[in-house]
Amino acid sequence: MTTPSLQHPKTPDAITTRPSRRRLMGAGLLTASALLLTACGGGDSGSGSEGGNTASGDQSTLERLEEEGTIKVGIAGEVPYSYLEDGEPAGATIAMHEKIFGDMGIDNVEAELVDWNSLIPGLNAGRFDAVSAGMSILPDRCAQAAFSDPEIMYTTALMVTEGNPKGLTDLDSVKEKMDAGEDVSLAVLAGGIEAGYAESLGLETQSVPDAQTGMDTVANGRADAFAMTAISLNAMADENPDAGVEVTDAFVQVIDGVEQIGAGATVFRKDDTELLEAYNEALGSVTESEESYLDVVGEYGFTAENLPPEDLTTEELCAGELG
Repeated sequence: MTTPSLQHPKTPDAITTRPSRRRLMGAGLLTASALLLTACGGGDSGSGSEGGNTASGDQSTLERLEEEGTIKVGIAGEVPYSYLEDGEPAGATIAMHEKIFGDMGIDNVEAELVDWNSLIPGLNAGRFDAVSAGMSILPDRCAQAAFSDPEIMYTTALMVTEGNPKGLTDLDSVKEKMDAGEDVSLAVLAGGIEAGYAESLGLETQSVPDAQTGMDTVANGRADAFAMTAISLNAMADENPDAGVEVTDAFVQVIDGVEQIGAGATVFRKDDTELLEAYNEALGSVTESEESYLDVVGEYGFTAENLPPEDLTTEELCAGELG
């Protein structure tokens, strides 16, 4: 893949301080019972060099990474978050991690490409030290792994056949047509948050293992729509202008009258508390302002709207509720 050309020019006048969560009034999260996503699959945190807070004898994972100068992250090949380009890791979360881990004295970021559903199990099995995929913070996932402070806010969109012949605009429109007996087929990323939305709405879906397969499913007529984060779908559509697809306007899904907040973060093993704390401290230098945030991820199409509100916490998101 090539890096998407989605830069959003910014001027000094456009740089402000971080947004308040007042912009998210009335928003909420799905309850844990509605989010039984397979990406939260188990996996033993392991011991010794395979994981936990003791990487080698009494040496913590953080100490090992500082000594080796390299961290391996798991990615799922989703543009513009993290993917391989000419065999090398690239994308917004990779850029963020090169900056943050570099500030921590860990200068080299390596990546292992796996299916989305294998990210948390692979992390807990010790295949890599962190997940770099913009993974949303959900209660079921928090039961399996530890999430950093929020790093990315996102909305949802649908990729549809060019011309949008079924007139789909969001998941509610899909439900309306399905309930009316129309033949509408919806694809979702296996383990993705959109799969949880669709399940809560009672929608029939077909699961795909990765974003590329989702686009191909629509382009080949095997699905009428593919639901995923708006920034990813727009990047794919821009990269594949001849694919015969287009992307709907972004939307915030509503479940039972409550707007769903999509907030992503870096994922660590639960035992790696020292690593998580050090990471969160270094993360602050990126998320402290729009300027510092866009300096790192702006070239990948991210805007100030993707910067999490200062008072949005991982603890609230893991609990499935907002104060």
